[in-house]
Amino acid sequence: MAKEQLDVLNALDVAKTQWYHFTAIVIAGMGFFTDAYDLFCISLVTKLIGRIYYQQPGAAEPGSLPSNVSAAVNGVAFCGTLTGQLFFGWLGDKLGRKRVYGMVLMVMVICSVASGLSFGRDAKAVISTLCFFRFWLGFGIGGDYPLSATIMSEYANKKTRGAFIAAVFAMQGFGILAGGMVAIIVSAAFKHNFPAPSYEADAAASIFPQADYVWRIILMFGALPALLTYYWRAKMPETARYTALVAKNAKQAAADMSKVLQVEVEAEQEKIEQQGGNDFGLFSKDFLSRHGWHLLGTTSTWFLLDIAFYSQNLFQKDIFSAIGWIPKAKTMSALEEVFKIARAQTLIALCSTVPGYWFTVAFIDRIGRFTIQIMGFFFMTVFMFALAIPYQHWTLRENRVGFVVIYSLTFFFANFGPNATTFVVPAEIFPARLRSTCHGISAAAGKAGAIVGAFGFQYAEKGIGVRNSLIILGVVNFLGLLFTFLVPESKGRSLEDLSGEAEQENAAPSESRQQEIESGTRTAPV
Repeated sequence: MAKEQLDVLNALDVAKTQWYHFTAIVIAGMGFFTDAYDLFCISLVTKLIGRIYYQQPGAAEPGSLPSNVSAAVNGVAFCGTLTGQLFFGWLGDKLGRKRVYGMVLMVMVICSVASGLSFGRDAKAVISTLCFFRFWLGFGIGGDYPLSATIMSEYANKKTRGAFIAAVFAMQGFGILAGGMVAIIVSAAFKHNFPAPSYEADAAASIFPQADYVWRIILMFGALPALLTYYWRAKMPETARYTALVAKNAKQAAADMSKVLQVEVEAEQEKIEQQGGNDFGLFSKDFLSRHGWHLLGTTSTWFLLDIAFYSQNLFQKDIFSAIGWIPKAKTMSALEEVFKIARAQTLIALCSTVPGYWFTVAFIDRIGRFTIQIMGFFFMTVFMFALAIPYQHWTLRENRVGFVVIYSLTFFFANFGPNATTFVVPAEIFPARLRSTCHGISAAAGKAGAIVGAFGFQYAEKGIGVRNSLIILGVVNFLGLLFTFLVPESKGRSLEDLSGEAEQENAAPSESRQQEIESGTRTAPV
């Protein structure tokens, strides 16, 4: 038989949408704004760093980062993110979401500033310190993934929970957009004050000493929005689900949620103490039998998605250059190149990335996570093959607009698709005492995919060409579609029902679970 749900958790599940929900979205969302800004702004300045520190006198082409250096600069933050997701995900379940949340934000702020202050005058010193600080920046960013998702899922009501979690993640789109806009503004300001000819007109004059400030300012700006939200993160109470189900403190949970929901909630310490069972660990047979397929589904789909998603994001400047949408580097000055790369990426973000996120927010609680994820992977596969198979057709000048439109659609369906749902679902389907850990593991698998994308695409593009690289990404998207069938639908169900915490140990399924079984609703085996 099903356990009797605590009043405080039932109050959260049925609560009407109110101001505090939107406050929580903004507080958690600004962390993701910073995450996206910091992770993706590096792709806007790598060509500038190459010109400043790797220029060879008399060379026909401007300086550029060697392949191994470029892969390290682009990928080292992902290595830090992966580590942070595992560590802070585990810590969030051990110490509580609130206690770790502010710590993560300060790591991000300090390392974001330090990245821009990377010291030294020669290439080796600057790149080494940049990579060092970006690793620890990624470490802080990694903690924001499981904590923000878990906090939002545990605050939300079950009717609009998907939209709330997706809205936090959607701030990533604004972070990507802001990165491009900041790069445009900073590069335009320096261009105006320090006019420079193209590289082919005058190689030495095309780059000037003040250009070294440009990439540093762009990187450091990411600290600002995170710093502005620190106070509000510190003021957030611990989630009632953690306090009641993990810390076993019903009185504190009821007091915290009474303030949040502005209703009186009864403390039920006796009911918590009477509830037993379902206390299995992450590496137990019980967890494997109940949630093993779910964890495989969330990790594999996030891993496969991020191979394609981060390859497209980090190296879109190279793809645009390959088809001629961005002019050849030697025909531009250093800052003109930064400006045009930022303009192209901002256009993609504005027209496809940001709308895709908010389409997910609008529809996730109407059509469900599973449908959106399947649809997203399907269209990403179709559009990637549509770009790759007739690739030579798209390189012709008159067909470049068509290439950009289809390329933008792959971003749209990534974000109105698995890029959002892979973040939402792991925060819903695992038990409260393991929720942050399992989300961290799923997210870390995604960052492993991002590392494969960041390092792999760098060499694949030069080794097998853009066309074959796009074909591989299409295959990866199709595999993501197949693994989605391991992930359960969580729309409209309480977190305790989804995780099995609403069921007595070795007892019959809960009422809604029984209805699902009888109606044949699709879910992964448990």
